[in-house]
Amino acid sequence: MELVREKITTPTDLPPVARRRLLDRLAEHLPAYGATIITGRAGTGKTVLAAEFARRCGRHVAWYKVDAPEAKLKLFLHYLVASVATPYPEVGQQTLTQLLRLADACDPLALAEAFAHCLQNQPGALLLVLDDLHLLYDAPWLTPFLHRLMTLLSEDTHLLIAARSLPPAPLWRLRSKQRLRVIDESALMFTVAETEELFARSGLSPDTAVEAWRCTRGRAAALYRLVRQVGLTAMAA
Repeated sequence: MELVREKITTPTDLPPVARRRLLDRLAEHLPAYGATIITGRAGTGKTVLAAEFARRCGRHVAWYKVDAPEAKLKLFLHYLVASVATPYPEVGQQTLTQLLRLADACDPLALAEAFAHCLQNQPGALLLVLDDLHLLYDAPWLTPFLHRLMTLLSEDTHLLIAARSLPPAPLWRLRSKQRLRVIDESALMFTVAETEELFARSGLSPDTAVEAWRCTRGRAAALYRLVRQVGLTAMAA
């Protein structure tokens, strides 16, 4: 099966400013929790934050950008194994064959156990990123698979999910069991100070930054657009 390599490659575009407040929070989650969910609507900076943290975390990184067709379990598994094979090339056809056999048996719990066992056998610490996972929320196998996986992850593996909403219950209930943390849309919004830093990088005034924050309420994509527009206007003037 030919895979789209971009889907299992960590984005390389650098954000205009580092979100140190959020990066520090993610770093705190690594040793203490099995998983983190970054949740917010389109344009709130989920993928940018996840990619920036992946580059800074000091771990092996397996990145998988999910798309709707991967609701078909076998296609999901092909991409999932390929993403882990990026930092661990020895994870390959044998692992995939085992998981596909379990998929044929329609056993998501056994599937999660086999995948967790595969991760536990790899050297070093791993950050596994599933971007846009909300596209698979309706897949009947997803909730039992992820719930079981999150309970089995070793201290050396952290699952980072980026999605537009919280996953179906009972996944979010793992928060009460100290297995899962959430960075929600309100936390993703730029503060006034972060907006001023963003605009200062482009040589724009604090007053302009404050007005932009009032217009956008700190929404990342909207702020990035304004920085470009105001910057181009200033250059033309």
